[in-house]
Amino acid sequence: MKTASRLLGTALHLEGFQVQDAPRYGAERRGAPIFAYVRAAKEPIFERGIIRVPDLVIVADDSLVPVPAAGVLQGVSEYTVMLINTGEDAETWKHRLNFKGTVLTLPAEPAERAELKFVGATCAGAAACLLGVVSKGKLEAAFREELSKHGEAVVKRNLDQAFAAFEKMEANAGCVSEGAATSVDESPAADWVELPLDESDIAASAVHAGATSVEVRTGLWRIMRPVIDYERCNKCWWVCSEFCPDSAIKVKEGKPEIDYDHCKGCMICVAQCPPHAIEAVPEEQFAEEKK
Repeated sequence: MKTASRLLGTALHLEGFQVQDAPRYGAERRGAPIFAYVRAAKEPIFERGIIRVPDLVIVADDSLVPVPAAGVLQGVSEYTVMLINTGEDAETWKHRLNFKGTVLTLPAEPAERAELKFVGATCAGAAACLLGVVSKGKLEAAFREELSKHGEAVVKRNLDQAFAAFEKMEANAGCVSEGAATSVDESPAADWVELPLDESDIAASAVHAGATSVEVRTGLWRIMRPVIDYERCNKCWWVCSEFCPDSAIKVKEGKPEIDYDHCKGCMICVAQCPPHAIEAVPEEQFAEEKK
């Protein structure tokens, strides 16, 4: 999807548009949905961030439609065109989603879908046609500009897929219309929640100067306590002290000591200790043993 937005954005730029294209990642794990946004205008674009009211939405995988995190229907209106890569027909999806705008599908046949290998190129080619402002020539030039480093064979395979999608969408070429800009003055007022304020001697910050973070006892957050077994410790203090993200391991005469007032219990030191001399002990267990 990141590549698809780059391809479409470059093609629009070559057609003389001002363009933004940007991906937005979800949780960094396999299977998380990824989004990419493309803005294009003949005038300078001053808006930034996500597109809240999209004119065109392309769903590369129909399994994302019911996933809340994918936000497929976020901000759509009766003027939005939605293209779904699916083996089912457009009317089925229009009924399922109770969608007021235009729904298109690509490819329409399950057999064709099985042959779809370059989904980013397909999305870019279909979008170029639906926008009605990108020629095949500029689309090809964009592909060559963005993909040439991968070799001519890769460029050709992606172009073939993009042109096939472009041609499949020609019956709907130019069906995407530019949405009207919303004035800030016309935007609905925010639904604020009014919170009562305490007197400043209660609500004001207790930190009145710089270099006072030592006064914040972040160790109170801890659930697990790292405990050093000095009989097993090799005094390779540069390992645990360097890896500690909060500098909560101090070294005195080559001996590591944990500052429990500021150790948050992330257990990175436990994972990094070469001789496994640091043990993770639940705070409740430690308190009982201390008693």
